[in-house]
Amino acid sequence: MLRDTSLIALYATIGAGAAGLFGVAALRLLHNRSVALSLAVVAAVAVAAMLAGTMLVSWAMLLSDHDLWVVTMVCSIAAIASLAVALVLGRSVVKGSRALAEAARALGDEGRFTPPSTAPTAELAQLVRELDATSAKLAASRERERALEESRRELVAWISHDLRTPLAGLQAMTEALEDGMVDDPGVYHARIRTEVERLGGMVSDLFELSRIQAGVLALKTARMSVYDLVGDAIAGVGALAREHGVRLVGDGVEPVPIEVDGREMSRVLANLLVNAIHRTPTDGTVAVSAREEGGSVVVSVTDGCGGIPAEDLPRVFDTGWRGTDARTPPAGAGLGLAIVRGIVEAHSGRAAVHNVPGGCRFEVRLPTAA
Repeated sequence: MLRDTSLIALYATIGAGAAGLFGVAALRLLHNRSVALSLAVVAAVAVAAMLAGTMLVSWAMLLSDHDLWVVTMVCSIAAIASLAVALVLGRSVVKGSRALAEAARALGDEGRFTPPSTAPTAELAQLVRELDATSAKLAASRERERALEESRRELVAWISHDLRTPLAGLQAMTEALEDGMVDDPGVYHARIRTEVERLGGMVSDLFELSRIQAGVLALKTARMSVYDLVGDAIAGVGALAREHGVRLVGDGVEPVPIEVDGREMSRVLANLLVNAIHRTPTDGTVAVSAREEGGSVVVSVTDGCGGIPAEDLPRVFDTGWRGTDARTPPAGAGLGLAIVRGIVEAHSGRAAVHNVPGGCRFEVRLPTAA
């Protein structure tokens, strides 16, 4: 009995193995064909393996001609029926894959992905989820690209305007000096120097912003106290504040240790303070504070500008943005606050702005030193 069982298993394995080898060869020849054809081959190979194994065992059992004919007919009809059922059931997989292909094609052509209503297999369902997530990421990326392109156009427009004005003044003054039409050349020389310094500042801002956006801003960090950093920044803009009649107040600056690039962070505070001074009316106050909060130090600059419209708050730090009431000094090009955000984020920090009664508060949050 054991010998017969072993022989039956051997013959069935030989027949099924031969059909399987044929199926492997067929799938390799059809590896670039449709899913429908591949599924048909798989179904045919599975049925052929069963039929080959059964027929080989039947022939080996030396059945009578009548019994062998009956077995052959039964197996053949069962094979045909099984193949038909497999092909019918496989249509749902083919239909789902075609719907997924159409949705993926729309993602490439129209930029949007509409997931099919159903996925016939777990693998296709996972692929649908991955494509849906990819579509969302692409949509967000396109939105960021549109916003960046818009900010670039605004930047080019403002830069063109701001360069044209001082250049026109410089040209007029140099022509007047050349023609000898100036009673006091020293006055014109002083004005020319002022305009050149303004142009130099704009070029410096553009260079700094280009380094930030290219991700090549090299930071030379060192441990320092935020108290000293704020004190130096206030001292640096003291003359400008007196010129505009604005009071500078260092309110509650804690000596929290931080590890930053002193030069770059001084530029951040200088930009914020200069903006605040220019936007605060005469006899107004600009307050600077620094406090430790949850493992971070928060440096805030509060001005008396009257506030920023709520719809403009999300764009305050965009490159080239000024809004209807510019947040940058008259000589700027809408780069100061963009530079602030870039430098702060390079320090693993975050810059934000909030409206407060009578003005607005710019906050810079930086990690404290370990």
